[in-house]
Amino acid sequence: MFLNNDWISFLDNELKKDYFVDMCSFIDKEYKDKTIYPKYENIFRAFNLLSPLKVKVVIIGQDPYHGINQANGLAFSVSSKSKIPPSLKNIYKELIDDIGCSVPNDGDLTKWSNEGVLLINSVLSVVAGEANSHRGIGWEIFTDTVIERLSDKFENIVFILWGGPSQKKELLIDTTKHLVLKSPHPSPLSAYRGFFGSKPFSQTNKYLQSHGITEIDWCLSSQQTLL
Repeated sequence: MFLNNDWISFLDNELKKDYFVDMCSFIDKEYKDKTIYPKYENIFRAFNLLSPLKVKVVIIGQDPYHGINQANGLAFSVSSKSKIPPSLKNIYKELIDDIGCSVPNDGDLTKWSNEGVLLINSVLSVVAGEANSHRGIGWEIFTDTVIERLSDKFENIVFILWGGPSQKKELLIDTTKHLVLKSPHPSPLSAYRGFFGSKPFSQTNKYLQSHGITEIDWCLSSQQTLL
């Protein structure tokens, strides 16, 4: 598993801790013995696309997609050839309603990473067809550390927490230095309970602008059709 030098330096001794070393050994074996998503080289893709110094926004998901050709290493994102999942469709509906973007062509959120959005799941790998199958092996410790260190070392990051599990991460964030935006999860089961109309994208940009930080260009490549 490859993590770039910026993050290795930022995380310091975390990568040398027993839990992380043991987890890496376990993950290597899992990839050899089973079908695991995302692709091995994409496990840390969210990090490798974005230096910690460039993080403006953190969006925290729960678990990678466990269907074939879906997970691409970014939370909520899928490869451009994949069907757009229901939760991401609802994210797009809110994006369109909130800031007037056109309907995106596909479910690839790589552009957001390039804009300064860290799209991480709490757990970074999953067995094909088995949701939450890598929960509890150590990923949560690692990603909690990432969130906590970003909070400690920087100021004026927007943390977007969708759904109960992600909202528990607020305990790791210094809310006197950062903005935390919380709402129900965008899944079809909960989106109508307050995700729609929560305006996370415009709220984020308003906050960044107020602190002299360049806004996120949230709009993706698009076509004029309805989801």
